[in-house]
Amino acid sequence: MNISMTRIQAIFVKDFKEFSRNYAVSIMALIPLVLAFAYNKVGGSNLQSLMLLINMAFSLVTAYVQCCLIAEEKEKNTLRSLMLSPASLGDIIIGKSSLVFVLSSAVIALTIYILGYEPANLLLLSAALLLSAFFYIAIGTFCGLFTKTIMEASIIILPVVFIFIGGSTAFAMSEAYPVLKIAEWLPSTQLLLLAESLEGNYSTTDLIVPFATIIVWTLFTWLMTAFFYKKRMVD
Repeated sequence: MNISMTRIQAIFVKDFKEFSRNYAVSIMALIPLVLAFAYNKVGGSNLQSLMLLINMAFSLVTAYVQCCLIAEEKEKNTLRSLMLSPASLGDIIIGKSSLVFVLSSAVIALTIYILGYEPANLLLLSAALLLSAFFYIAIGTFCGLFTKTIMEASIIILPVVFIFIGGSTAFAMSEAYPVLKIAEWLPSTQLLLLAESLEGNYSTTDLIVPFATIIVWTLFTWLMTAFFYKKRMVD
């Protein structure tokens, strides 16, 4: 697969211009930051609230914005032209993902800074956040391929947003409602469990299970995304 930095940069710049003009989409980047300031002011900043805001950033910024950017391409009938252009699949995927990756990284970094969180193991937490970013980008791309307009994309992505934001909350209620134990295997919940483990005495299993779960989710979602992407090229 040939990768062209020139094409990737061109796609990145194009997405940035579209993102900056669409205030209904770009405002999503402010929601986690506003809530972080609110948590900080009322003294409610703890690990659970921090991870809730991080998962919110992944859902609202990474997945939601990515979905809307893909949908906007389809609404303007430019995605098909991009697919049939000399740009390779790698150029398109990396270019379309770069903006939300940079934006999400900035929002999450600012959220951590605002709440004054100092992770016990920055390297391991950063690796988990990186994997989570890849997963949410895949989710956003996958949902975007099924939409035709930004309005439709904003509706389709909402269930995904609610499921992954509320995953850790649902798992916390699993003692009263055993059926909610399934939420333990959501990437958002595993990210919280990993962060909690890093703050204490953790074993190898405490690290392997969250990382393996997030990796499996990421690989499966990207495989499904690539399959439907290629299907859209020939339908």
